[in-house]
Amino acid sequence: MTAGTNTASTTVYRVTGMTCGHCESAVTSELTALPGVTSVQAVAATGQVTVTATTPLDDEAVRAAVDEAGYELTGRV
Repeated sequence: MTAGTNTASTTVYRVTGMTCGHCESAVTSELTALPGVTSVQAVAATGQVTVTATTPLDDEAVRAAVDEAGYELTGRV
């Protein structure tokens, strides 16, 4: 949960294949387009992507968005 919003949820995913800032931007762009997503932080160095949304995230929608960006979601951290 994120302080200040009583319905927000934050989920951390592991994504493989990200190696640079361009990769982070591509993943962030695709995930930000998902309904309810309010923030995305992709970190290539750790392979972790933190997604905050106003509603519970659909893991398959997140997986499809990461795939669309050209990377692979391997699961939640």
